[in-house]
Amino acid sequence: MSKLRLGSDYIPLTTEEDMSKIRVVVPFSKVAWLTVSLPFLAFVFCVAWSVLYNFEHSTSTHCQVYNFLPSVSATIGHYRPQRDVWKTAIALQATVRTLVFMMYYRYYKEHVYIWARYLSNVALVMYAIENTSLVTLSFWTSDENYTFHKISFIMFLITSFIHMFLAYYIMGSCLNIAKDFHDTSLKWKRRSMMLNVLSTLIACYFFYRHNKYCEPLVYSMFALSEYGVVVSNMGYHLTAALDFATTRLMISGNRLRII
Repeated sequence: MSKLRLGSDYIPLTTEEDMSKIRVVVPFSKVAWLTVSLPFLAFVFCVAWSVLYNFEHSTSTHCQVYNFLPSVSATIGHYRPQRDVWKTAIALQATVRTLVFMMYYRYYKEHVYIWARYLSNVALVMYAIENTSLVTLSFWTSDENYTFHKISFIMFLITSFIHMFLAYYIMGSCLNIAKDFHDTSLKWKRRSMMLNVLSTLIACYFFYRHNKYCEPLVYSMFALSEYGVVVSNMGYHLTAALDFATTRLMISGNRLRII
């Protein structure tokens, strides 16, 4: 069997018999784009549809003042078809994220210093909890179970930040390979993480101010800050396309191989 040299690794090539079973080879970067595109497009649809067809109800609050944007919870959980579109997108992306989890597990196992293995394990656990929390807050909306939705949302915010910080630190300081390979990824990780933290702090401020003073448009500013939290989180996860830019997924018969 011949071998192909890829970077510093030697990867066995398939035989002619194996080649006859190959159905498709997909760049992993496209999988990463798909993972983020599903919730992003669903989110854009939910916001747009809510503004166009559920404007008065989705932007109303106990303050009874004018606002022009609905909150994230209102857009994804209060109305149909928005709720169904969002749940479908989240269910699909959660499945694909399992593959992303496996990719990072394998990558950390091969390239992270031994002293940093504990950090990489914590990062993976946070990634798994973040994804689970996203699913639960999406499928148990504030209308259906407010307490569970609230807990899931808080868990999502906490675990997503811990994961972002640890993954950024690991990629920048804990790898046994050249770090300049990840310069672009680290740059966008840092930008996404900073935007996420800033958006979260601003959202907390506007939420407090909205409930304290009931001023016009403040709830819309809170909603806009929430959008920043959502988009920056998606942007961070999209950096997986840069981390595994040279990786391919080969589907052969009923098997999936990483090459």
